Amino acid sequence: MKAGRYYGPGDIRVDDIPNPVPKSGQVKVKVAWNGICGSDLHAYLTNVPVYASKEPHRVTGETVPVTLGHEFSGTIVDVGPEVDATKWAPGMDVVIEPIFGCSKGDCFPCSNGTRNICPHIGFIGISGWGGGLAEYITVDLQYVHILPKGVPLDVGACIEPLAVAYHAVKRSGFTPGQTVLIIGAGPIGLFLLKVLRSIDPSGTIIVSEPAVIRREFALEHGATQVIDPKAEQVPAAVKRTVAPGVHLAFDAAGIQASLDACLGSLRQRGTYVNVAIWEATATLDVNVILGKELNFTSTLGYDRVHPEVIALLAMGKITGIEKLITKRISLNDVVEGGFKCLLNEKEKHVKILVKP
Repeated sequence: MKAGRYYGPGDIRVDDIPNPVPKSGQVKVKVAWNGICGSDLHAYLTNVPVYASKEPHRVTGETVPVTLGHEFSGTIVDVGPEVDATKWAPGMDVVIEPIFGCSKGDCFPCSNGTRNICPHIGFIGISGWGGGLAEYITVDLQYVHILPKGVPLDVGACIEPLAVAYHAVKRSGFTPGQTVLIIGAGPIGLFLLKVLRSIDPSGTIIVSEPAVIRREFALEHGATQVIDPKAEQVPAAVKRTVAPGVHLAFDAAGIQASLDACLGSLRQRGTYVNVAIWEATATLDVNVILGKELNFTSTLGYDRVHPEVIALLAMGKITGIEKLITKRISLNDVVEGGFKCLLNEKEKHVKILVKP
């Protein structure tokens, strides 16, 4: 079968690899759609620790090359031995929750239900065990979730990044009526907006984003106000709308300017939530946090929130996800039409899906 494989920064190839056979406790999935993630773009540009390298991953034992793709949905086509045929059967549409920890008994995060912060964290489609940029994948059942009727497979491929946003909002302690700033209206920033709107349909949510099309998307999907950070100072613009500053600021950009803008836009005892992966080290003025008694926190991926996200989609609490899919491509076009397109024309796109 064909698979998009990661050899290292700047090196992704479409290879022919063996078609997988499900083992005990696994299902075989024909991949329908796979989204290209912001972290995939980071790994295309530079070394990212969680991505496979020449050193064996602590959990999978795999080295490069590995099949990429961790935002994907598909349909079960076969089941392995000891799989409950009354629950899992060919023809079922599913989505994969790709995150895993080491699962060792002496690992504090894994043994306390927070595998997303295991020191040996990995992802299917990043650290090994196959990936969504392939025609087929075999997956252990613990990572598989059934898609309800009414949730299409293209939306299913967006559940993984939606889970990132949902986990961040959940960790933030957001409640209806609180005012919010989101910096960065890429996929995660816009998914943060969708999740927040599912909780509070009418509250004040301000989005800062330099790209015109992404500001337009933010307004279309529920932002109260958008700011062009190239044209005006974000804290000043925020405080014209919310005089004391916002309760919560989500950083989905991960640059020095976004950190500074978030801290400057928060009211006293507000909360900064970092959701972004950073490529560079930030400089932090702790006295800014001290002077306002700010809460400073971060989130990494998600852990076991996929069922909650799927339920929100099935109930219609989160809608319009398909409108954020701005391009669909074939696997053969994954580098030029996918990775390079997002890097060179990111102001034109939100989410690109690949059909293996």
